[in-house]
Amino acid sequence: MDLDRHDFELDDLVAKIKENDHRLVALQVPEGLKMQALEMMDSIETDSAAKVVLAADPCYGACDLVHDKMKLMGVELVAHMGHSQMNIDSGMPTHFIPVTYDGDPELSPVLPLLTQHRAIAESRLASSSDLPESEEQAKEKFLDAVGRVAPLEGAKLGLVGSIQHLHLLPDYVKRLEKAGFDVEIPIGGERLTFPGQVLGCNYSGDDPSIGHYLFLGSGDFHPIGLVLHTGKPLAMLDPYTGEATEMSFERIERILRQRFGYIMQIADCKTFGILIGEKPGQMRRNLALRMKRMLESHGKKGYLLAMDHVGPDLIDFYPVDAFVNTACPRIAIDDAVKYAKPLVTPYELEVSLGEKKWEHGYQFDEIP
Repeated sequence: MDLDRHDFELDDLVAKIKENDHRLVALQVPEGLKMQALEMMDSIETDSAAKVVLAADPCYGACDLVHDKMKLMGVELVAHMGHSQMNIDSGMPTHFIPVTYDGDPELSPVLPLLTQHRAIAESRLASSSDLPESEEQAKEKFLDAVGRVAPLEGAKLGLVGSIQHLHLLPDYVKRLEKAGFDVEIPIGGERLTFPGQVLGCNYSGDDPSIGHYLFLGSGDFHPIGLVLHTGKPLAMLDPYTGEATEMSFERIERILRQRFGYIMQIADCKTFGILIGEKPGQMRRNLALRMKRMLESHGKKGYLLAMDHVGPDLIDFYPVDAFVNTACPRIAIDDAVKYAKPLVTPYELEVSLGEKKWEHGYQFDEIP
């Protein structure tokens, strides 16, 4: 990561510290920036009268706030870097710093992928959207990587990105339109601060008029969630390297087959640990209670387990048959193979119990 090309907006942070005469400030940064955190702390302390404490525990997003702990420590302001504010009341002064990167990759490498994906969307538009006739057909539809959930109403290109690259979107709309694409920057719900923003737990900007996506960003964390949520083709353009790739249908189908296997596996389970996330933006207590009541209505037992961090060493030893995750939705999707027992989402439990039907396709567990 070329840090010289990132804007950390430290001048704005220092100005806020001086304006409010803060003496003790906490800095919370994502894992990719931890190596540079000490340099940032030096800069803040040099340019202001404040002392800075680094919240050194892992930070997975704007849902992962440390304000209660910092308040006990006497911190007056939390500077949360690399994420945007969610619909969460932090309970104390917080300065969110999105961080931007000045990379501007060429569009040409991704155009062939976008053309292929538009053809897939147009083919879906022309095909029947009837529901499967039998349960076997419904299960096959469930495992289909593309076109699982709802019929399309258009073949527009949805332009999205991770927060470091959202400033590029308006210019890329013009470039893509010049290349012949009908482009839309989706606007999501309250959890999303900016147009075109996607999170690992929220893709609420999706619309039936969008037939395929282009993601500006690095890594496959967001693309996997977006394709699982929408069932739509997705191309990726990496501003750091300029490389163009796609989220392969084969990879998504492998994930769906894994999820299918867990749903079948828990059918005979009798006891479940229901995980409740203690992080402010992940705490879905009501959903956990609903899962417990639903299990009881099917003659099964659910135990509520509240945790700040979820990991195999923290839950595998409990004498239950399986776990239902209501904390960060990505734990069950990305880390399931690390656990000795099945770890499923609330939706997957509902399918296993017959509360939801196969023919409606896979539904990504989303925090609104």
